[in-house]
Amino acid sequence: MRIPAHSVCTAIRDDIVAGVHERGSRLTEELLARRYGVSRVPVREALRTLEAEGFVVTRRHAGACVAEPTEQEGADLLEMRLLLEPLGAARAAQRRTEAHLKVLRGLVRLGQERARRGNSEDLRSLGGWFHETLAQAAGSPAMTSVLTQLRHKIAWMYVVDAPADPVESWAEHGAIVDAVARGDGERARAITALHTERSGAAHRLRLTSGADRPDRVRTSQHPVNVTGLRH
Repeated sequence: MRIPAHSVCTAIRDDIVAGVHERGSRLTEELLARRYGVSRVPVREALRTLEAEGFVVTRRHAGACVAEPTEQEGADLLEMRLLLEPLGAARAAQRRTEAHLKVLRGLVRLGQERARRGNSEDLRSLGGWFHETLAQAAGSPAMTSVLTQLRHKIAWMYVVDAPADPVESWAEHGAIVDAVARGDGERARAITALHTERSGAAHRLRLTSGADRPDRVRTSQHPVNVTGLRH
């Protein structure tokens, strides 16, 4: 069985974002292949993709290394998200399917319920699924890809504080879905812009050492998840 390079790419990217591979550290094909239980071929392809995405750089005499983004690059990412997420919401209002609406409404119900109960553990992942689904509803694979990369990089560079009022935050999610369901692109754009601007204030740059990462939990070798792959 040949493991697809995109599966290896996802595994390496996830570990970079989680801080398992620290910024500036070397990424050797042999060690990565052993860690993820694959050959060096998909690792090599994955590193090329991650370099194109900005997570990896190739250095003279060192080879592939985890990138070390600057504070300015982080600020640029937040600004790009502030521009693109409202555009994606406006597009979603015109192009969403009933399946998208069903998922979005279900996530809003869950998010509002968890917010009222004060259960913050699930809210971060629910928020991520919400924005991922909203991006997919825009009906533009290119935009979805860019927004996904932005979310990965922002999660890599920033600690995000929980919203001061999660109930209000999820009310904004609900208002976005209502506008998308009505096909009101301008209102979807405006509410998303406000929501994104407010959430941006909760972002704090991580320490470059990775020592401040509470989510850094995977440190042992593990194979790539190959569930569902063909033999």
